[in-house]
Amino acid sequence: MRAYVDRESPLPYYVQVKEALREQIESGSWKPGDRIPSEPELCDIFSVSRTVVRQALRDMEDEGLVVRERGRGTFIAEPKIRSRSLVHSLAGFYQDLLEQGTAPVTQVLEQEIIPASPKLAENLEVDPNTPVIKLVRLRFVQDDAIVLVTSYLPYELCPELINADLSHQSLYAFLKREYDLSIARGRRRIDAVVASEHEASLLQIEIGSPLLRLDSVSYLADGRPLEYFHGLFRGDRSSFDVEIVRNQGNGRSEEIIGVD
Repeated sequence: MRAYVDRESPLPYYVQVKEALREQIESGSWKPGDRIPSEPELCDIFSVSRTVVRQALRDMEDEGLVVRERGRGTFIAEPKIRSRSLVHSLAGFYQDLLEQGTAPVTQVLEQEIIPASPKLAENLEVDPNTPVIKLVRLRFVQDDAIVLVTSYLPYELCPELINADLSHQSLYAFLKREYDLSIARGRRRIDAVVASEHEASLLQIEIGSPLLRLDSVSYLADGRPLEYFHGLFRGDRSSFDVEIVRNQGNGRSEEIIGVD
């Protein structure tokens, strides 16, 4: 570990300490769950004050790099699941993780036909009480529950979905293979919420823990809604990357999303 600070550098001491500690994580020298040196030990290692060390650790905690536990110490946090597809492309969450070398595991909690409530009817542009397929899935990455997804799709567009085994396949891949249905565009909203007792139990977190809620309606090329969903992502394990580009001409750019 680079165990010094450059006292002639324009970078504040705490930033230098933080970057030295980050290097340990990114190099693999420190792994998730490892306990890092205590504050007094870090003060000795870097020859800096406790205020500097505390600021460095506070920033690392804010960035989700470490977890500080009272009376136990500071530990390397589990890495966040990064996703661009959820806010940026046609690929869903399932495909996004596969491209990162991680195979998500899906537990299907509900798979049933329900009558469309007024809210569902509005989002799916169908009449109230129209048959709708409801899917509730819990997605795991490396044995950790990461996201709870509830999807609603018009039954008439994909009736065999009610019998499909989605525990080991992508919803969007099934829809494309069986019905040649593909998402062409979507509208979405992201909110910060807290976990209810039920949500916390499923996601293996404390009640009131921070969650990111993603709501979306996904559309076919002809403008018909294919899916309305909301996903609840663990705030301590999720990160969304967004790329913004200047709009060219007078056209409106659309971002296409899904949880797959």
